Amino acid sequence: MTRKELIVSALENGTVLDHIPAENVYRALDILGLKDINSQITIGINLNSKLYGKKGIIKIADKFFKDEELNKLALIAPKGTVNIIRDFQVVEKKKLEMPSEIEGIAKCMNPKCITNHQPVRTKFTVIEDNGEISLLCRYCEKKSDIRGIF
Repeated sequence: MTRKELIVSALENGTVLDHIPAENVYRALDILGLKDINSQITIGINLNSKLYGKKGIIKIADKFFKDEELNKLALIAPKGTVNIIRDFQVVEKKKLEMPSEIEGIAKCMNPKCITNHQPVRTKFTVIEDNGEISLLCRYCEKKSDIRGIF
């Protein structure tokens, strides 16, 4: 019996983002601004998951984030987890927490909003209602479902 596996090297120091819905992995890279960094990044998409059926995982070598940065991911990965790795060991494990506000990572759906016509950074209040997440624009006060604004 031959067993075939792809071996991914262990992370010496860095951050592992786990339980990201498979369809949102690339959005997570955008939200955290990871597309242009020089650190080694390992991405897994459509991995088997008990929570989602399929999930994504992102391993970033030698990169650590502030909670405020990571919690933005809760918008697209509410069940996401973060593992902090030092010397090949998980030294901290935490769940993402929904932020009360987000800035600069989503687009307002109102075509008349000033953020769509002027160089104004978007700002939203996050609203959770019965498990549904929406964003309220600070400028035009339009409430938008998060599915269409990333």
